[in-house]
Amino acid sequence: MVISQKDLSMNKYFLPAEWEPHQATWIGWPHNINDWQGKFASIKWVYAEIVKYISHGEKVRILVQSKDQKLKAENVLKSVNADLSNIEFFIKKTDRGWLRDSSPFFIKEKKSLTAVDFKFNAWSKYKNFKLDDKVPSYISNKFNFKKVTAEYNGQQVVLEGGAVDTNGKGTLITTEECLLDKKVQVRNPGFEKEDYEKIFNKYLGISNVIWLGKGIVGDDTHGHVDDLCRFVNHNTVVIVQEDNNLDENYKLLKENKERFATIILEDGSNLNVVELPMPSPVMFKGVRLPASYANFYITNYAVLVPTFNDPNDRIALGILSELFPDRKVVGFYSVDLVLGLGTIHCLTHEQPV
Repeated sequence: MVISQKDLSMNKYFLPAEWEPHQATWIGWPHNINDWQGKFASIKWVYAEIVKYISHGEKVRILVQSKDQKLKAENVLKSVNADLSNIEFFIKKTDRGWLRDSSPFFIKEKKSLTAVDFKFNAWSKYKNFKLDDKVPSYISNKFNFKKVTAEYNGQQVVLEGGAVDTNGKGTLITTEECLLDKKVQVRNPGFEKEDYEKIFNKYLGISNVIWLGKGIVGDDTHGHVDDLCRFVNHNTVVIVQEDNNLDENYKLLKENKERFATIILEDGSNLNVVELPMPSPVMFKGVRLPASYANFYITNYAVLVPTFNDPNDRIALGILSELFPDRKVVGFYSVDLVLGLGTIHCLTHEQPV
């Protein structure tokens, strides 16, 4: 079912915050061997543990490539004692499994959901994305969601879920590096801040945009905010900071935090800013990987946090436990997972109630 732009603009709608109740979480079972450079065999077990924890509080909807992969995934999930009664499988071929970026944005309209379809082009970097770009249409058709295609100046807008984060009240946070760079991984050539702000308002109900600078070093997406800074409630963000002044992240992370000194929320109030540490650099074959505690995922039951066999794991988990007193905060070993250039938040996408 498709609604017109006019119909969308006439209704009150908004993009919910991640901590608001979920009906389900979407995730794609791993299948692209190239994403995990020699450690693919271990990744399915990491996924299984993630799925098990999510299913404690909501449905988990898993995209698989075939009936054969479905059976194999079921066997892995049974081995870790996951509750299959709260897990659903859907056969849909994809290029990769990073559903944070390829899934639709779910906006709330009155008592229903609308799926907003932004174009996915593999972060303006890779050539294999045509199957992933069809995920929003597949989900919309499968559940008969109203669907609207995000367009601006006659073209479909490119936007990934990991590029933005919201407080559910009309404020959105993103980075200039991801959306405004004119030379590297250019999503929408010629777009300026005011263009994006119009798009965010029209399709996501956003009235206030916070622009940070650069994302963390090693981020394959070129600046996704979900490795950098996240809302944890309506008026509080966590932002990663580096204490080692010789680290290449040190200066850019300090500059991002300094921007918050003049930022206010959509209601005119001040923003609370809490620091999260960074783990020591995680390297593979001389390349720095995007290891960050900010890539956590908030489920109905728990907050799932990537950990990296680092002394700061404990500190990060402690900070997030204080910020989420109503949820369990669970660390997931992600040194193998981050070889795919993303961790828990990148893999998942919430479907709100």
